Amino acid sequence: MRLGQLSKALRDAHPGSGVARRVRHLGGRLDRAASEAAGAGTYDHAETVRDYYELCNGFMVWGWGESLHFAPLTPNESLKESKVRHQRTMISKLELQQGMKVVDVGCGIGGPMRRVVREGGVRVVGININEIQLAEAKKLNAEAGLDHMTDFRKCSFADMSAIEADTFDRGYAIESTCHAQNKQRAFAEIFRVLKPGALFWGQEMCLTDRFDPRDRRHLMRGIALHDIATFGEVNHALEGAGFQVIEGSDWEVREGPSTPWYQPMASRHGALGNAVRRLPWGRKALIAGLKLAEVLRLFPNGSAEVVRLLDRTAEAYVAGGKTGIFTPLYCFLARKPVRA
Repeated sequence: MRLGQLSKALRDAHPGSGVARRVRHLGGRLDRAASEAAGAGTYDHAETVRDYYELCNGFMVWGWGESLHFAPLTPNESLKESKVRHQRTMISKLELQQGMKVVDVGCGIGGPMRRVVREGGVRVVGININEIQLAEAKKLNAEAGLDHMTDFRKCSFADMSAIEADTFDRGYAIESTCHAQNKQRAFAEIFRVLKPGALFWGQEMCLTDRFDPRDRRHLMRGIALHDIATFGEVNHALEGAGFQVIEGSDWEVREGPSTPWYQPMASRHGALGNAVRRLPWGRKALIAGLKLAEVLRLFPNGSAEVVRLLDRTAEAYVAGGKTGIFTPLYCFLARKPVRA
């Protein structure tokens, strides 16, 4: 997506002064989430997640690519190559067979979905509450000639009541169920729509054993996560929903040469090219440029604040990664038991 296309997409999605207004609204909700994590009142996180991705999706795709997730990095790979390798590992873990029906839980704009369809020979149904992402995913699938192998449901993964039980042969959730306000309830709904014996692969953003509870508010600010789970809490929620956990580990911890998962947001990783968009000085330059573009009416008011929000998000990720208290790479494989 080019900047000109991004400007049009923002205007179409948020007509009038919608961008500026929604940025202010989202900032207030994120502040409320931080305070209520400390125990004050009740909070519906689904609206925050929806607003976050509706506002930020275009800039996220522009800077990070169609696959909006982290991956284990190596010195000899680009970010894109690392994500491809990561997706292929997931495909292998799921033991896909041609003709299977698979659910993509929180599908984003369908980057991983398109690889799963191409390389697994399976049909995929994407679940998402975000209309902007769903529309983009449908468009990209059609352009790739894969629309006949994919379908979508606009619903929350915590309530897929429109889908019958025991529907899917496999399922995966890449950095989506980390947004669930009640993780066990979300896993239970995924459990319900999977067939007996089905495998489920997931990637969660988690706190590590180094986490100090006093840092929780810092991690939450700006990254649309309400209550970040530990590895043990993820496994407990899976088992509580009925899954058998086959394996689970932080894929950032491994042998051999590696690059920290947060490197592309902190300093150069691979060829400079598009990496400028992800670097701290590149983000700051973009904010300044967008302020001028707003004055010239080339971008809607509030666009610079969207990137400022993403800049704070990146800073929070990098801080969590450098201290070792946070990882987006807790990956698990689970199975729905076969009924006796």
